[in-house]
Amino acid sequence: MSGPLKGKIALVAGATRGAGRGVAVELGAAGATVYVTGRSTREQRSEIDRPETIEETAELVTAAGGEGIAVRVDHLEADQVKALVERIDAEQGRLDVLVNDIWGGESLFSWDQKLWEHSLDTGLRILRLAIDTHIITSHHALPLLIRNPGGLVVEMTDGTAQYNADNYRISFFYDLAKTSVNRMAFAQAKELAPHGGTAVSVTPGWMRSELMLDAYRVTEANWRDALAIQPHFAISETPAYVGRAVAALAADPEVARWNGKSLSSGGLAQVYGFTDVDGSRPDAWRYMVEVQDAGRPADVTGYR
Repeated sequence: MSGPLKGKIALVAGATRGAGRGVAVELGAAGATVYVTGRSTREQRSEIDRPETIEETAELVTAAGGEGIAVRVDHLEADQVKALVERIDAEQGRLDVLVNDIWGGESLFSWDQKLWEHSLDTGLRILRLAIDTHIITSHHALPLLIRNPGGLVVEMTDGTAQYNADNYRISFFYDLAKTSVNRMAFAQAKELAPHGGTAVSVTPGWMRSELMLDAYRVTEANWRDALAIQPHFAISETPAYVGRAVAALAADPEVARWNGKSLSSGGLAQVYGFTDVDGSRPDAWRYMVEVQDAGRPADVTGYR
């Protein structure tokens, strides 16, 4: 292994697909050893019932130049998370990067039901998956992470703190879940700083995850065919883009300058100079405000 993260140990919690997989692979491409966790394995799928597995993610990490290690973990089960961290400690003796990307609520939230109309049990399940999992994971992982100064925690969410403060995000439970993650990064930043650690929240833009591509019935190869259905999809980005954002943060010796901040893939691309796989730099959240939310026709000129 070689690269700016050679010798660094990362845990990407929730790395089966989407942003988690993109982050894990790009950390591997930078030379890191990456523990990838999730509930979907080749032997057993989670209730999401998707084909992607943590073993596939680990293999992609290794193929990219790092070392991928798949561990099945339900991050709602504290004993499983505790055992995971103990394993990392026993095998590596350190943890340099923690990425909390656990979600799993894709099929649970409603687009149009009000709080009083939404299933309460399902809504509370969303919050457990989106919030409790992150808290449980950080609770067990941070003592290992702060053993050495320079540790980085990345809380993955949907939307910057500013955008989420100004905009209602789909429905009550989704809104609460995604805004809470930004605040968790802020709170951890305050507690990590005295130990030489950094915590940030990072959001991708409109990401072409496996689920999103399936929803539009396209593939990564022909994703532009979806513009006939949704022209604003032109601003979309691959999971690798946010992965490169996290890898750039992890390799930055001055990453503490971002402590407590809410960051985006597009914003960080302007600072660190990385691109998406097609060589472009989509700036989705600026586009959302200035074009899509403003009711203007789809036009990505100057935004990617």
